[in-house]
Amino acid sequence: MGKQVAFLVVFAVAALIFRKLMARLAEPDRWYASLIWLAACGLGADWAGLHYMVGAFIAGAVMDSHWFDQERMDWLRHNVLLVLMPVFFLSTGLRTDWQVGGAAVFVAAAVLLVASVAGKLIGTHIAGRLLGWQAGEGALFGWLLQTKALIMIIFANVLLDKRIITPEAFTALLLMAVVSTMLTVPMVSPRLARLKGAFHRAS
Repeated sequence: MGKQVAFLVVFAVAALIFRKLMARLAEPDRWYASLIWLAACGLGADWAGLHYMVGAFIAGAVMDSHWFDQERMDWLRHNVLLVLMPVFFLSTGLRTDWQVGGAAVFVAAAVLLVASVAGKLIGTHIAGRLLGWQAGEGALFGWLLQTKALIMIIFANVLLDKRIITPEAFTALLLMAVVSTMLTVPMVSPRLARLKGAFHRAS
């Protein structure tokens, strides 16, 4: 606990210095500084007994997107998704033990899936009512939000590494995230087509 408090205090001070430094650097030099910052935060979080992903997350939270050229950022994002994401998901799949928990894991995954889908759809439906969205837009945004379940896989890995959740819970969360994301395209495509048709008829 003491290490974690120390890390957060040092991080807060270092973040202020880092932000002032980034504002003074030229755009090409910011890429090198940001990679050093990312590595330092990841190592610091791991040393403190947190998780290197936690360090990476908070490292990015104090960075501004306008510091970097958008085209280069898009190029980096494309290559990261193309090269690193398959490796991450492969390693995640290798950590999954399908023989652990038996049918209870699939039941838990189904319950989590219903809760995840329903929660997002209800939330966007309420938001649509309050903000005056067109009919069907709330459901469309709700289904698009299902892809956010992939982010949950990262947090599930962190929780498993720290032994906060069991391998059974990890497998159930992984199943829920994958199925939730797979549902997005078949549910969004017809709704988007109907909204486009309604827009064209109205115009």
